[in-house]
Amino acid sequence: MHTNWKTWAHVTKLDPDKRLPPGAIEDIVTSGTDALMLSGTLNVTQENLRELLDAVSAYGLPLVVEPASPDCVIFDGAVDHLFVPSVMNTNDVRWIVGKHYAWLRSGGNSINWDIVVPEAYIVLNPTSAVGRVTGADCDLSREDVAAFVGVADRYFRFPIVYIEYSGIYGDPDIVRAASDAVENSILYYGGGIRSAEQAAEMGAFVDTIVVGNAVYDDGVDALRATVRAVQ
Repeated sequence: MHTNWKTWAHVTKLDPDKRLPPGAIEDIVTSGTDALMLSGTLNVTQENLRELLDAVSAYGLPLVVEPASPDCVIFDGAVDHLFVPSVMNTNDVRWIVGKHYAWLRSGGNSINWDIVVPEAYIVLNPTSAVGRVTGADCDLSREDVAAFVGVADRYFRFPIVYIEYSGIYGDPDIVRAASDAVENSILYYGGGIRSAEQAAEMGAFVDTIVVGNAVYDDGVDALRATVRAVQ
């Protein structure tokens, strides 16, 4: 088990707002995935996040909470990392720094900074919940994406740059452009990976792939196939 997030090749994203069938969690944590990320955009509450955290924490797999808003932050002995996103390609400053300011303004003294990892999100699916909620400008060329990656990586020095297609399989040429542009950050890709072939294709360009919807729509066999493709 890799507790160092910089070494992960495969992360499974679980949404507190979605239900898993009985026995699915055990199948997921034994799939070979490097870590679980608890993350969602809509209808995420302290309650359903806590319920999911309690369900997965007994298995010893590294756990990441990726909060959609300050009220969904949980500092808990079971949480290994808090990945906090800033959306690079939005014109709404709340999703770059505003939510983060509000978080510190309301409870900055209680933050466990040792587990906080900032993420630079580049959101590329305009119909996704995260695209709509954050008002992301998703009509970007390869050059646009490369420039955003450069800003996040070399100017702001984000530890993680995350190419997020959220629900659809992305354009490999765009992801390749992001890969060519990144120098220091760990590059993540998430969106629409449902097969070993797709996992291998995107995994060739990025450090870490994130698989989410396939767990709910296609089951654990599809998840295992994506794990084998990048491990």
